[in-house]
Amino acid sequence: MLHVGCGPRATGRLPKQFTTAEWHEVRLDIDPGVDPDIIGTITDMTAVDQRSVDALWSSHNLEHVFTHEVPVALREFYRVLKPGGTAHVQVPDLTVPARQVMRGRPDDVIYQSPAGPITALDMLYGLGVAIAKGQHYMAHHTGFTKQTMTAKFSDVGFVNVRVEAKDRSLWATAQRPDL
Repeated sequence: MLHVGCGPRATGRLPKQFTTAEWHEVRLDIDPGVDPDIIGTITDMTAVDQRSVDALWSSHNLEHVFTHEVPVALREFYRVLKPGGTAHVQVPDLTVPARQVMRGRPDDVIYQSPAGPITALDMLYGLGVAIAKGQHYMAHHTGFTKQTMTAKFSDVGFVNVRVEAKDRSLWATAQRPDL
C-alpha cells in the first residue's frame, strides 16, 4: 500500500484496513524531514513503478495542488495502482466551511485536530499556522464536494467510485479497472 503524503511517522495515521499483517506501507512525501521511503509529489510519483501497488491511501493531500493539477495527480494514482487496485482518498468537505462562512463566522473554530484548532479559513486555504511557519506546501489550492470528487475520479478512468461525507471530510474510494 502506497501512503501518499504520509507526513511524520505516527500510530493511527492509517485506516484500520491497512494495519493488518497483509499490508506493507510504502511512505511517499514531499518533505524529506518526515523520513519517507520515497520523496516525491502527488503530481510526480515517477519513483514508483507503474502498476506496482495494490492500494493507495492519501489523506488531506489532493487539496494542496491547483485545480488543473488534480487530474495529473489522479492519473499518477491510477498509474501506480495494479489493475483492480483501489485508491482511498480523504479531502476536506467544502460544504462544511461554506456553511460557517455563510453564517459570517469564518474565524470560529470548527474542530480540534492534532495540529490544533481548525477554522473555516484553515479548511478553505490550508492550515494557517503551518503556512506562517514557511510550510507553503500546506496551502490549499482547490476543494471538493461529493459531486466534483466523483467526477474527477471518473474522468481519469477510475470505476466503482464512491464518495462519502463524514467527519468534515470526503472519503473517496475508486478502483482501477481490471484489464
